[in-house]
Amino acid sequence: MVFTSPIFTTRPEIRGSFGVVSATHWLAASAGMGVLERGGNAFDAAVTAGFVLQVVEPHQNGLGGEVPALCWSSEKREIDVICGQGPAPAGATISYFRNLGLDLIPGSGLLPACIPGAFDAWCLILRDYGTLTLSDVLAPAIHYAEAGFPITPWLRETLGVVRQVFNKEWPTSAATYLVQGEVPVTSFTRNTQLAATYRRLAAVAEAAKGSRETRIEAARREWAEGFVADAVDEFYRTQILLDSSGRRHGGILTGQDMAGFRASVEKPVTFDYRGYSVAKCGPWGQGPVFLQNLALLAGFELDGLDPNGPDFIHTIIECSKLAYADREAWYGDPNFIDVPLQALLSSGYNAERRRLVSEHASLDLRPGSPDGRIPRLPSLPPAGPVAKANIASFFSVPSVEDSDEASAAHAMATTAVRGDTVHLDVADRFGNAISAMPSGGWLQSSPVVPELGFCINARAQMFWLDENSPSALAPGKRPRTTLTPTMALRDGEFALAFGTPGGDQQDQWSLRFFLNHVHGGMNLQEANDAPAFHIDHFPSSFYPRRSFPGQVVVESRFPPETIAELERRGHRIIVVDPWAEGHVCAVASEREGETRVLKACASPRAIQNYAVGR
Repeated sequence: MVFTSPIFTTRPEIRGSFGVVSATHWLAASAGMGVLERGGNAFDAAVTAGFVLQVVEPHQNGLGGEVPALCWSSEKREIDVICGQGPAPAGATISYFRNLGLDLIPGSGLLPACIPGAFDAWCLILRDYGTLTLSDVLAPAIHYAEAGFPITPWLRETLGVVRQVFNKEWPTSAATYLVQGEVPVTSFTRNTQLAATYRRLAAVAEAAKGSRETRIEAARREWAEGFVADAVDEFYRTQILLDSSGRRHGGILTGQDMAGFRASVEKPVTFDYRGYSVAKCGPWGQGPVFLQNLALLAGFELDGLDPNGPDFIHTIIECSKLAYADREAWYGDPNFIDVPLQALLSSGYNAERRRLVSEHASLDLRPGSPDGRIPRLPSLPPAGPVAKANIASFFSVPSVEDSDEASAAHAMATTAVRGDTVHLDVADRFGNAISAMPSGGWLQSSPVVPELGFCINARAQMFWLDENSPSALAPGKRPRTTLTPTMALRDGEFALAFGTPGGDQQDQWSLRFFLNHVHGGMNLQEANDAPAFHIDHFPSSFYPRRSFPGQVVVESRFPPETIAELERRGHRIIVVDPWAEGHVCAVASEREGETRVLKACASPRAIQNYAVGR
């Protein structure tokens, strides 16, 4: 058939045979590629890039954040899930928050901290899959933190909207990110205290005796039980700071919490689709929703449809509503609840769910009943108004009586800047590959621990304070995170790794990319450049947890006839800028005769995403 829109691309698909890296910042991609050039493998490169991203995108992730990753080792020939998502602290109970008069966990401040897991997870990857030392992989991050790194437009905007909050309420953050109370006027900035923290951790590893692995373990212990844990413990015990509830609270996280956490290795959840075995993290994240979408879409004939046409888009939207409704009703930490994952991905269950897809847009949240179970939904906040984009900041707060607090709270409430995520993918000439989704520790959501130069995550906001929810808060429980890297095998070999920042939109933009590639016949870059969209139909994973039933946010590059037909079918369409939806990064491997060709792409959206390789 003839598509209504021509296939368009902004840049070439990267192709080579030595190695490829794709990341949400060009400095991270370059640093990772530099490691490959010096003989390191994909895991060394990814850890290096991950630490660089902590420095150059502090509004998107940090050393106090978290990271899930999917690792394909050419030696093991299987995908491992690395869980660097820290759980809730021991003192984080539903009753504790209710006694504070809270119905939702705030999205900023000290209260929503989970145990930071990123550093330990990167060290685990380096120890078990990499070849370099901790000093090796930290060197580029230390360089940028000390010598300076460019302030991107998004970072500058973020600092501008939180400047008042920093100056009035979070002085340690003002001291770290502002210059005499103002956003830096220079094009570069630095974080020397963060560099000192990296150096100190590296020095501990270098001073330890024994093997490379033993030295990495020494740094992990220092993080969890040494100077880092001590500084976090003191700060969270002694500070009372304003958060997005509109009131001031202390913290719950302790050094003892940090001492009890180590990143773990798990098996992925998989689903076979069109010759690919697609792998995701478990239901402690939203990853299986991607697989549920594929299970639903498997019953539709998508090959003959225009990827930019209304039939293709409508089908994806309606299947996504069903998959995300099941996310709300069933997903949570499987160490605490029984998630009926096998049933949720089964052909019989999805055939039944598929019958709910009609020619008209649904406006209801409709979880299913796998194995005949009754869905468990929390008490949901009121739905948002029609035609109101779900761009509420992590800092959205109610009005407060105290005039000083009200001034800072107003600054929080009026900002449209949200913390987000970063992403990176690497494939090397040895046959290894990794997909990682670092996040958390956003500068705008958590105050800086002054002795360390970084913030702690605010991930606990994803818990519900409702025992009826499978993702209800409990000590030691992992929040149902939105972080969701993707990897796919083909014929038992690594084929594709991809992901994008975007919170609840991650598995929507990633799905759009994957389907463009599989059904639209597009190469990686073409699939990435095609017009994108997302829905806000279900409750947000972020404070204040609003939903906007039927709402679909589409880039203006979609054909006008597609937008008109979607509206006729009952979708509540919000048209946004032509390049506003998603930041997909991807790498791939494909055999062409005797040659194993490595490929990569990066979204042109947000300007800074880059793929490199040779």
